[in-house]
Amino acid sequence: MDAIEALMGRVSPAQLVEPGPDPAQLQILLAAAARAPDHGRMQPWRFVLVEGQARVRLGEVMAQSLKRREPDAPDGKLDAERKKPLRAPLVVVVAAALTENPKVPEIEQVIAAGAAAQNMLVAAHALGLGGFWRTGATAYDPEVKRALGLAEHDAIVGFIYLGNVGLAGKAVPTDTAAVTRRW
Repeated sequence: MDAIEALMGRVSPAQLVEPGPDPAQLQILLAAAARAPDHGRMQPWRFVLVEGQARVRLGEVMAQSLKRREPDAPDGKLDAERKKPLRAPLVVVVAAALTENPKVPEIEQVIAAGAAAQNMLVAAHALGLGGFWRTGATAYDPEVKRALGLAEHDAIVGFIYLGNVGLAGKAVPTDTAAVTRRW
């Protein structure tokens, strides 16, 4: 699959199933992510791999985060939050380890980590895998960051869910004319 085909054909699947990426595929995904544009060659991205039983632990961390935000959340909502990491065989938490740099503002470091996440998703598609990107309030919770071994000032840019496509997603029509203008 060439690069344009990978970029234009990637969609977020409706369902991911086992198996997740094998070790060789995972290494390709991480290497592709690390080729993201990076002002100052700071390599701000960090990848936390969550698979197997660790997904259950992450689900509990996510449920506790929801409980802190919504103390009266019903059990069903908390249970749904616990199950989120089980939607894929592998969850890659992509974060930006933010460093003060007079030439590279923090926003550029966050964007670089976001570009790494995008590279990972496109590479997964090129390898015949599926992936989707999620964030939500959990990504901004200092306790979640701490549980994942990140610093409070680090930025989680996404939870990247990876596996084999169980149910294909639908392509979103692209209307570039609606978002493009000449200056």
